[in-house]
Amino acid sequence: MKKLTAAAGIALLAVSSFQSAVQAEDKADHQTDHQIREMFQTSKVLPESMPRFIYDSGLSFEYPDAVRGIYVTGHSAGGERFNSLLELMNTTDLNAMVIDVKEDHGYLTYVPEEDSPYYDIGQPYIKDMRGVLETLEENNVYPIARVVVFKDSVLAQKRPDLSFQDNGEIWANGRGESFVNPFEKEVWDYNVEIAIEAAKMGFQEIQFDYVRFPEGFENRDDELVYGTGQYGDDEGDNVSKRVDAVSDFVAYASKQLEPYDVDVSVDIFGYSATLPEAPGIGQNFTRISESVDVISSMIYPSHWTSYFGIEKPDLEPYNLIAEYSKVENAKLAELKDPPVSRPWLQDFTASYLGSGNYLVYGAAEVRAQIQALYDNGINEFLLWNAGNSYTEGVNYLP
Repeated sequence: MKKLTAAAGIALLAVSSFQSAVQAEDKADHQTDHQIREMFQTSKVLPESMPRFIYDSGLSFEYPDAVRGIYVTGHSAGGERFNSLLELMNTTDLNAMVIDVKEDHGYLTYVPEEDSPYYDIGQPYIKDMRGVLETLEENNVYPIARVVVFKDSVLAQKRPDLSFQDNGEIWANGRGESFVNPFEKEVWDYNVEIAIEAAKMGFQEIQFDYVRFPEGFENRDDELVYGTGQYGDDEGDNVSKRVDAVSDFVAYASKQLEPYDVDVSVDIFGYSATLPEAPGIGQNFTRISESVDVISSMIYPSHWTSYFGIEKPDLEPYNLIAEYSKVENAKLAELKDPPVSRPWLQDFTASYLGSGNYLVYGAAEVRAQIQALYDNGINEFLLWNAGNSYTEGVNYLP
């Protein structure tokens, strides 16, 4: 267009003998220009909705009427126990497995391809992850990948700069566990890429666990040496920065996983729903809930101190779960688009609480927790047993 305007300017200064020729040429150019603009305008008309890329794993699962699931370690999924757990699915109303993909130490529970950046953290607990998923597909069992995020001794040892250091050593808690730093985006991407690989394999949901700073971090945040990444220059105190980092990770991970057609869930401490936020660990129940499809509060009766007016919660599984459910329901009701509530329930005996402070958990105690959820309009749940030995004879339906 700039060339046409310049030519017209020259034409006006030309001698009269060329005027008619120039006018004819200008008319032709104008017609050509009109056609070009008409073509351009036509090409700008876009359909109201453009198809977006969605990865197809080649496996097909239907979301159950309501997820009723169990936790499964890599050792169980890759060993003989898998068959008995599958039998449990097929002979009860349980219908989902939460399988460790990245476990509590930071290892993968399978060995990826040799060219994978995660090859060195792979463990052969599950020798054929795809085969496990195909078996679940055949048996209509809904597969959920558990990815432990910020508790990661393996990455902390490999990359001390991404962890927390104390007197030049990598900090570890009383159980010898180290964490990596939620302020560092490199840590975010490290875990998101693992989640993407799980989605590609065929998992229908990514469940992020340990999405937090270490417990009691507020008591040592001024003592430990660590980077603050993009949050270093932010205004606000350390509490708000921690909450921002954890909440931002969840939002970022959910966005990155959108092309893989998976749901995203987060495990969160139950008491986080009872507070404006859990300042030490950086968990804000509302902000995390705004970015996920499913929120899974860990509300094992044994994990509460005297709460909700219940002096010894492990002795009152129904009452503890019922009182918690009321608080969570009120919190989620404040959201415009709340996630599905799918709490973790206790299917183990907490004898470590000492005589008089715990019950032996059997079918009645597990059922009492489930009933408390149903009575408060919560229809999904997950059962936790670290050894994957689940109680027989439980009625799991409303």
